[in-house]
Amino acid sequence: MSSHRIKPGKEPKLHKIDTAGTPDWSDGREAGEARMLELNRELEELQELLYAEGKRRVLVVLQAMDTGGKDGVIRHVFDGVNPIGVRVASFKQPSTLELSHNYLWRYFQQLPKRGEIVIFNRSHYESVLVERVHEIAPKKVWKRRYDHIVDMERTIAEEGTTILKFFLHISKAEQKLRLQARLDDKSKLWKFAPGDVAEREHWSDYMEAYEEAIERTSTDDAPWYVIPADKKWYRDLVISQIIVDTLKDLNMQFPKPASGLDSIVIPD
Repeated sequence: MSSHRIKPGKEPKLHKIDTAGTPDWSDGREAGEARMLELNRELEELQELLYAEGKRRVLVVLQAMDTGGKDGVIRHVFDGVNPIGVRVASFKQPSTLELSHNYLWRYFQQLPKRGEIVIFNRSHYESVLVERVHEIAPKKVWKRRYDHIVDMERTIAEEGTTILKFFLHISKAEQKLRLQARLDDKSKLWKFAPGDVAEREHWSDYMEAYEEAIERTSTDDAPWYVIPADKKWYRDLVISQIIVDTLKDLNMQFPKPASGLDSIVIPD
């Protein structure tokens, strides 16, 4: 799955990536879904080990265009993990309090503590995406934010946080199908916002913004992965495999048990 990782300083060239492709996997959907079940079990065990060890932190960043599948990833990739050690932080329009602080302040409040996995559903990257596309911040402001973000991520990585950033890359045609499906399903109408349609007019601007953000901020400490996301099962499979492999590489250990446990007899 390493082919999805964007090397530092490399331009991702999103228009050349097949959003419906399944690179590094040739066994089809059925085998992919079977592998997902195995990865769910592995992640459940690794998350328990992370929590028990209590030394490391994990931050998972999810970014996507509307309907890209952030909620779906959270549901399926983290299915079965113990919620005591996993938390989702969703970032909507900033509150008055948040706007009174530095733009990164609200993200620092949600960073994981030791033994915890935190998933950012949207993230600090909105400051160089939506604020750029809609000219909420002038160019001279959002341009310098790349360096701010790299510094922030390097700092938290050096303090013991493993960072994984995923851009769920769907096509404009696939987004149209998903938006229409929401309109056609009464149970999903609550998820539809008229602004979702208006945002499609800025598609090329967003792709340009994502390309520059990923190129400028994919580092060894905080790598970006561009995930073809038209096929939901493949999207979930790739992200699961990357997270599991990353946690395994941490070489975590359960804490040593208290002394004298071998002599304890549980009374009737």
